[in-house]
Amino acid sequence: MTMRRQANAVEDWFTANRRRLPWRTRRTAWRSLVSEFMLQQTQVARVVEKFEPFLNRFPDPASLAAADEQEVLAMWQGLGYYRRARNLKRAAEMIVERFGGRTPLELDALLELPGVGRYTAGAIASIAGRRRVPIVDGNVQRVMARLHEDDADPTSRAAVDRAWQRSLDLVEACDRPDRLNEGLMELGALVCTPGTADCGVCPLASNCKARRSGSQASIPPPKRAAIKVEVHHHSVLVRRNGRLLMEQRGDEGIWAGLWQVPTVESKRKLGPSQVSRRCGVELAEIDRLGSFTHELSHRRIHVHVFRGDAAHGARAPGRIWQSRSDVERLPVSNAVKRILELG
Repeated sequence: MTMRRQANAVEDWFTANRRRLPWRTRRTAWRSLVSEFMLQQTQVARVVEKFEPFLNRFPDPASLAAADEQEVLAMWQGLGYYRRARNLKRAAEMIVERFGGRTPLELDALLELPGVGRYTAGAIASIAGRRRVPIVDGNVQRVMARLHEDDADPTSRAAVDRAWQRSLDLVEACDRPDRLNEGLMELGALVCTPGTADCGVCPLASNCKARRSGSQASIPPPKRAAIKVEVHHHSVLVRRNGRLLMEQRGDEGIWAGLWQVPTVESKRKLGPSQVSRRCGVELAEIDRLGSFTHELSHRRIHVHVFRGDAAHGARAPGRIWQSRSDVERLPVSNAVKRILELG
């Protein structure tokens, strides 16, 4: 097939087979921006749950720009990687200040926004604005690698550059950049999946070099598993008069700005007496409740949960006492949600 026919085949396939997802029902630049931020490193099913409630509260850049950051983080709960929520709020502020409250559709303007890189900018420009620009995510790169039987390390600069150029060649030949780019991503998500490929339904099968050689399963070569850092978090449910003591994490690192119960972090497991001395508030007693492991992309956190009563007159500078109902309204990580369930 010619380049144009390949592009048209993907467009037609997408029109007939695309999933019904909430951000596809009504395309605007703002809705596309929000969906792309949410979809970074988060499964589609989880984003489906969160997308409309978030847009109902923040229907435009101005509403998000004016919102309190704690409310934004609370609305983001369940999606993880909270830095994205902060960047999205900063992007909304810039849209209001520099673009009159209208989300831009031009590539150069989009690239000025915090948290927006080449892929996100291309996705918004091509899908919401139908600009003739390429996009490459993991799904698109896999489709391109198999189509051209490119068995190079997908993380290498040369392999990434080739994927972008091949995507550009297709988008320059297509009729609808929005359908082509979403179609390539959908193809990688549903048909040309990691490890296996359902070549019988692929619109590019007749041109696929990996299919001809039977090398689909080995292209692209698997990435090396990241070595995870092992850390221990000792979290204490400190009680006083029916309230829990809460503290806010700093502005950097994991779960930046989220709330948690007093937590002692270390490279090794600590005993109850060590935790009691280091948790920052005098305790009358401390009991162990249980433990669990929380996995992040590059970190394995062993969470040890304790419960203790604050000593009479104990001071807790920089922390707040909250009722259970108030705690439920604070933005917390999924790990802290599990801790609270144990208490």
